[in-house]
Amino acid sequence: MSTLEVSGLSKSFGNVKAVDQVTFTADQGELIGLLGPSGCGKTTLLRLLSGIEDPDTGTITFDGIPLGNTPIHQRGFGLMFQDLALFPHMDVFSNIAFGLRMKRLPSPKVQERVQELLELVGMTAYSHRKVHQLSGGERQRVALARSLAPAPKLLMLDEPLGSLDRALRDNLQTQVRRILKEVGVTSIYVTHDRDEAFAMADRLAFMNQGRFVQTGTPEEVVANPADEFVGRSLGFKNILHGTVIRHEERIEIECSLGVLHVQPQWDFNPIPGSRAALLIDERGIKLFSASAGKIADINTFEGIVTEKIFRGTGYELKIRTGESELSCYTSPDQTGDGFPSGSQVRLVVDPRAVKFLTGTSSIS
Repeated sequence: MSTLEVSGLSKSFGNVKAVDQVTFTADQGELIGLLGPSGCGKTTLLRLLSGIEDPDTGTITFDGIPLGNTPIHQRGFGLMFQDLALFPHMDVFSNIAFGLRMKRLPSPKVQERVQELLELVGMTAYSHRKVHQLSGGERQRVALARSLAPAPKLLMLDEPLGSLDRALRDNLQTQVRRILKEVGVTSIYVTHDRDEAFAMADRLAFMNQGRFVQTGTPEEVVANPADEFVGRSLGFKNILHGTVIRHEERIEIECSLGVLHVQPQWDFNPIPGSRAALLIDERGIKLFSASAGKIADINTFEGIVTEKIFRGTGYELKIRTGESELSCYTSPDQTGDGFPSGSQVRLVVDPRAVKFLTGTSSIS
């Protein structure tokens, strides 16, 4: 049985549907990464779960108990915002102890619990430092410890690392995940950052215009994005639209590249004449000089390099071909000083690198 069950949850502000018929579950100790653009309803969803906002329709159940009439302070949920909201006039110990003292716990119990959390987040030596004496990463760990102090049944984190620089954020991601897993608290982690979601989450949920579009493990959603929104959110750049002209051993699509041959997919059976959205994995495109001889019988196209960008481990090349611009990646050894901007090239698209975006989703 799932710990958290949300069914048909909706919330409108005037004519704007901030959350629209959201349904999902979360198991005990599961960490769900919630992704979506600004204004898609992520923060409103957290406010509904915590009880700060009341839903227009839908139900929230935790451990089999409906929470419709349960006030905020009785839900036992924690919410950690990006701004952290630490008390600057208090030291680290007092910040972490604040929620415990509000519950009027005996001082020995408060002392014991705060010490446990200081050890958990690696801040034992900082207990009497003021907030302004801490680095950004240290403040994040204090805020996490304070959120965990009352032992919440569900912890919601709203872009807690969003204000940090990339290097510090990458370092803290593994620390935060380790801490949440060690505690075993069910968590919902909101982020805009795909790589952060990959590093943190057991399961991802993509939200757009108030709705859940797709859920699944990071591996599942990368292998089969539900639609163009999810594909672009995952960082795929080559998304095309075309018409199915044949469906036999291979599927043939008439698109802006020309005729594209696609490997059949077990979960999608397009009808000739129907429209289709396609994703071409950048790693499935091979690049050759324009003077190369015959390369392949299918999916060979001519193009012009419009941009060449060094990405650290290799190059991203943007290539104008037909009426489209494709992105592909090459290693420094493969590219070297070749294929500068403006050069003519030939490229081959592996049929297995093309995926149909069916518009289906897996919401559970």
